[in-house]
Amino acid sequence: MKQKEIRQQILHFIKTEHEVTAGLLSEKLGVTKEGARLHLVKLVKLGYIEKSAISQGVGRPKTIYNLTEKGEQEFPDAHAQITVELLNSVKRLLGDNALELLISDKEKETFNRYQKHLATCDTLESKLEMLAKLRTQEGYMAQWEKQEDEFYLIENHCPICAAATTCQGFCRAELKNFKQLIGNSYQVERIKHIVSGGQRCVYRITEKV
Repeated sequence: MKQKEIRQQILHFIKTEHEVTAGLLSEKLGVTKEGARLHLVKLVKLGYIEKSAISQGVGRPKTIYNLTEKGEQEFPDAHAQITVELLNSVKRLLGDNALELLISDKEKETFNRYQKHLATCDTLESKLEMLAKLRTQEGYMAQWEKQEDEFYLIENHCPICAAATTCQGFCRAELKNFKQLIGNSYQVERIKHIVSGGQRCVYRITEKV
């Protein structure tokens, strides 16, 4: 495997895990712990990641690695500048109402497309699996997990972050779609938000009592 491919694999792993140790990376890559550490040290020198130490009480502190701003730039915001400029032009020339209509139309198109894919999903788990697949195809690096009686839909990256920062309507539409697609039997709430400074967007899904 070429060095660039290894770098992308490691950065992708850190992006989804948010912080890793040499031991965790060695398991992921199937290499020795020392080999994993050498890869991490190289990425630190290149400025893609940074390391920090976490005290664990007795014994040596644990060294963890996170993405730097340069590392985050390896997962770019899709067409960020032109999208923001277009949104600002719509708002300036046609007004806030036109912008809301644009977002509403996009929301409906997305909902209809997702609904077709979810038509054969008869369980919450199958719905979340399909949503994670669809969102990943669109660049959101999505996954889902279950913790006791709670389910979580997780988006590790936002490919429209600049647009969503400029206009929060995109985020409102996204949450509305998830609520409708998952169904009235469940409560869906966003508990972490990239636009608000979070490392990822996380949606908690719980059954309504």
